[in-house]
Amino acid sequence: MSGSNEAWLEQARREVSPRKLEKQIALASAACMVFGREGYARASVDALAAAAGVSTRTLYNHFPGGKADLFRTVVTWTSGQVRDAQLARLGALLDPERPPGPEDLARDLIALARAFVGLMAEYPNHFALVRHIHAEADHVPPEVLQAWVDAGPGPVGRALAEAMAGLADAGLIDVHGDAAMAAAHFMALVSHSIVQLSHYGVLPLAKGESDRLIEGGVRAFLRAYRAG
Repeated sequence: MSGSNEAWLEQARREVSPRKLEKQIALASAACMVFGREGYARASVDALAAAAGVSTRTLYNHFPGGKADLFRTVVTWTSGQVRDAQLARLGALLDPERPPGPEDLARDLIALARAFVGLMAEYPNHFALVRHIHAEADHVPPEVLQAWVDAGPGPVGRALAEAMAGLADAGLIDVHGDAAMAAAHFMALVSHSIVQLSHYGVLPLAKGESDRLIEGGVRAFLRAYRAG
């Protein structure tokens, strides 16, 4: 499966019949809910097939690799959706071609952090999958973990590093020679506590508490990275 939902669908439309594609999408959608609820290790092929209303034989016909193949498809598909949403928000709020003025830097970083954190509510099934990936990484096939990174966290991390480098070029921050590290620190400071306290959005925080944690994270980031 390709790195984005749109690319996967385009490829699938070329390679399979409309009826088969419809069945694959139904299987993936049902599997997303099962994996998000049960995790990878606990979800059985029987349960995955039952959730989609098909036999296990039908599931294997569409996904010959069984559970691992289906999980990789679901994770890559949903990661592509979230990645595209993150990149759109990053481009709108922190465009390297249009850097903010020094007085607006904190405002724009807070807006970006809120947009990223807000995606947990928009894509709850995906973040349920991510929660399980972190919890049972030793049970998930390595190639599935890599597919997830390639589809979502990898491209987003690189884009955020480029945005940080753009802020450095504009004289707004000093990345100390490592824009990727600055990007990682930004995400850790503005989102880690919220992710942990909300259990990846399962128990959403009150807006005031979320804002407090985000604003505190941005202040800490700027104390470490603001230029001059």
